[in-house]
Amino acid sequence: MGAVDKGWNRDQLFSSKQQTWQTPQWLFDYLDNKYRFDLDAAASRDNALCSNYLTKEDDALSMRSWPGSRIFVNPPYGREVGKFVAKAYQQSNMGRLVVMLIFARTDTAWWQDHIPHAAEVIFIRGRIRFLMNGKASGSATAPSAIVVFDPWINGPPKMTFLNQPSKKKE
Repeated sequence: MGAVDKGWNRDQLFSSKQQTWQTPQWLFDYLDNKYRFDLDAAASRDNALCSNYLTKEDDALSMRSWPGSRIFVNPPYGREVGKFVAKAYQQSNMGRLVVMLIFARTDTAWWQDHIPHAAEVIFIRGRIRFLMNGKASGSATAPSAIVVFDPWINGPPKMTFLNQPSKKKE
């Protein structure tokens, strides 16, 4: 039995049909406590985690500069993730702190081209459970990482690990 039986269906696993997975609240709270975000750069009205946010209609990728200085990004999972990583790195070069939640796809060109310039990469132990419509999904299909692009630190990144909170017994 694979991830298909744990809340992910074939359309979600093998296509870009479903790309907007909400960050688990525990993880956002942990990061927001540390970085104090003023913008969620890849959100919808239903899943925004900051009072200021950019939606698909705002088209964060086409903006010259994002309207924030401490930015959180959980980009759509699909073919555009590499473009969001490149844009996050560009925004950090313009003086913004950008923190991303992405799959740890170390074999991709976008990872190899941009992540070495990050200040920190935090690998999350185990597979996280994203939210869909406010409810936890099955475990993600790939490992996740937090990538911190800091305008004052340009790689090589510090590598750390983050444990997920213990599951509560019901």
